Amino acid sequence: MKKIGIVGDFSPEYPSHSATNQALKHSADKLGLAIEFEWLPTATIIENMDAICDSYQGFWIGPGFPDSLDGVLDITRFARENDVPLLGTCGGFQYMIMEYARNKMGLKHAGHEERDPDAEQIIIGKLACSLVGQSSEVMVNKHSRAYSIYQAEHTVEPFRCNYGLHPDYRRQLHEAGLEVVGTDSVGNARIVELPEHSFFIGTLFVPQLGSSAVSTHCIVDSFLVAVRDKRAICR
Repeated sequence: MKKIGIVGDFSPEYPSHSATNQALKHSADKLGLAIEFEWLPTATIIENMDAICDSYQGFWIGPGFPDSLDGVLDITRFARENDVPLLGTCGGFQYMIMEYARNKMGLKHAGHEERDPDAEQIIIGKLACSLVGQSSEVMVNKHSRAYSIYQAEHTVEPFRCNYGLHPDYRRQLHEAGLEVVGTDSVGNARIVELPEHSFFIGTLFVPQLGSSAVSTHCIVDSFLVAVRDKRAICR
């Protein structure tokens, strides 16, 4: 049985958290997969990192404001460097970008405006307009893994965010390898991916909010297939 670690500090009062659990169940049932999943409280990650890396075959960086940013970034880096399937949604999208900026692009002070408004390099900044509670169109690059998942160049997705990739860093991030493959109508980043990775996709939107037992979300389906097919890591 494959195990997925959901990286975040679960709150039953937060709709995106409950929807994450339900979306995994919906997709697993549809695909006939036996999976287990559990939330990994971020403040406990660093001290348990070895056990976590040995126990899970995939990670979902969940929405929300984590207690420990370092814990989230450590798991994200582990998954990226070891080809472990990883999905990030909403806040998860933002922290995937931060990890890549710090550890691959050399932007050691890359920060998040909500957490540190005085950061030297604000790579995650406040959106010009809040997307909390909005459904918005996303344009998908035809030459991307995301397109192979959607089989469409346009999709409408639910959002619950106030922050995203700062436009000043979009080109730099893309050229460094974490490609921006989904945008809004004016080019703001909505999906990022590592093309050479088994599955490393971040969405600013919250696909789990669009999942149901009768209509699963293709991103979650594809993530579970990648977890199913992932072989054990020899470290």
